[in-house]
Amino acid sequence: MPTLMLRFPGGRYHATPWGHHVNEGLLEWPPSPWRLVRALLACGYATQGWKTVPPTARRLVEALCNQLPSYCLPRAAAAHSRHFMPLGVLEHGREKTTLVFDAWADVADEPMFVSWDCALDLEASELLSRLAQGLSYLGRSESWVVASVVPDSEAPGLEFNAVPHTEGHRPGPGWEQVSLMAPEAPAAYTAWRSESVARALDAFPLPGGDEKPPKKLLQQRQAAELPYPTDLIDCLQRDTAWWKSHQWSQPPGSRVVLYWRRADCLEVGPTERRREPRAGRVPMMLLALTAPNGRSTALPSVNRSLPQAELLHRALVGRLAAAGVRDCVELVGRDHSGTRATGHRHAYILPVDLDLDGRLDHILVHAAMGLGGAAQRAIRSIERTWTKGGVGELRLAMVACGDWAVLRRLPAPLETGCTELLGPAGGARVWRSARPFVPPRYMKRRGTNTLENQVKAELAARGLPLASVALLPSDDDTRGMRHAVRVRRPPASAPPVDLGFALVLTFEEPVAGPIALGYASHFGLGLFGAVV
Repeated sequence: MPTLMLRFPGGRYHATPWGHHVNEGLLEWPPSPWRLVRALLACGYATQGWKTVPPTARRLVEALCNQLPSYCLPRAAAAHSRHFMPLGVLEHGREKTTLVFDAWADVADEPMFVSWDCALDLEASELLSRLAQGLSYLGRSESWVVASVVPDSEAPGLEFNAVPHTEGHRPGPGWEQVSLMAPEAPAAYTAWRSESVARALDAFPLPGGDEKPPKKLLQQRQAAELPYPTDLIDCLQRDTAWWKSHQWSQPPGSRVVLYWRRADCLEVGPTERRREPRAGRVPMMLLALTAPNGRSTALPSVNRSLPQAELLHRALVGRLAAAGVRDCVELVGRDHSGTRATGHRHAYILPVDLDLDGRLDHILVHAAMGLGGAAQRAIRSIERTWTKGGVGELRLAMVACGDWAVLRRLPAPLETGCTELLGPAGGARVWRSARPFVPPRYMKRRGTNTLENQVKAELAARGLPLASVALLPSDDDTRGMRHAVRVRRPPASAPPVDLGFALVLTFEEPVAGPIALGYASHFGLGLFGAVV
């Protein structure tokens, strides 16, 4: 039984129900089956390199279209904003505007589950998993989504609160009916198309006997058949302009179905649940970094780890000050009396490249002392940051919060970067520089301030075992680190020596990451990756 788990990192789901104008301020909740299947098909073209729908995808889509899904919806609140959009026309000496509503469902960070009561073969199941991982939004483009397939062992515990209407079934008080757009069953569409095409061609009969039909008649028959897509897959790929040009009132291959939904699934006004993070401390929080145009090439280079971390830290401190929080040692590095935190137990802000393409795509915030409620609220509240010479603001969205096992469960292509950042489950003995190590003190040829002894002192200060230190040569693998930003912005102090080194650490026993050492290590420098 395929089941999808959908999370909305922005906390919002934007979609207008079928048959309504966006300015009516209505919400499609839950997302319609028609929208879900079309999103999976679109993801196949965008992420799987399809030119046409492959046979495995056809089997998958037809299986999903044969059944109406059931939903386990989080509690959501209906919200909207109003914008007076300029029309570029002057009226009475002023630019004319029009009122536009933007409605959304505020779902916070709770997941939604969608389940189809059907069986998939192994290839179709694997394809569904890849398509789900490739989904970036659902509904409007600002409805960011993170999707994954839920194993069958976890699905039986779900309690569905939005289910298809069946004849003679009335759930009773506390439920309401909503209409959603759904695809027809493939066999039902094929039968309907055959009958409809036959009726359309009756107006253009072929001549009897051996008489050859004229070219005009063949063109007329072709035009009469054109408004009817060849199959359901073809229907799902037609855009609005196409079916409107053929005077359809709704897409061919679609149907309007009734669903029973719990009345408290969508509230008007704030929901009753607490939206604040749990009071308990968590070791880490992971933020996704995306460019406004959605292209990874617009993201900052890994060499800008230090300035990106500093920008986020300043924003976090500003949010704490605006909220009147005077004591948040894990983010500020000092307590309310100004005493500096010791032992490197406060937060590390590490911009990371989890998909290993040379550009920063996530920011990991972690602290040995844990991130408390105030720190969690501040981190969740940051929705944007910037980069020097970039295309505009960069968007931030929460993708993971909790213990380190959460990161290890991230899907491909992020899993490889997570393994390098944290090491394998049992730890790793050999760690290699991913960002340059900048010595925190002046370097000496002998004594405690040699490069090797400074590294060992950094390890000891973090409670890590001592390791042998080897300097990597300047080659194609390490030469790019020369361009890394190594100096913090004032009023922070500059490093004693503006030099970056690529190192290999070899421990006697496996250790777990993340490991960051040296000057500005709490801001992304001196980061090491496991060699596995």
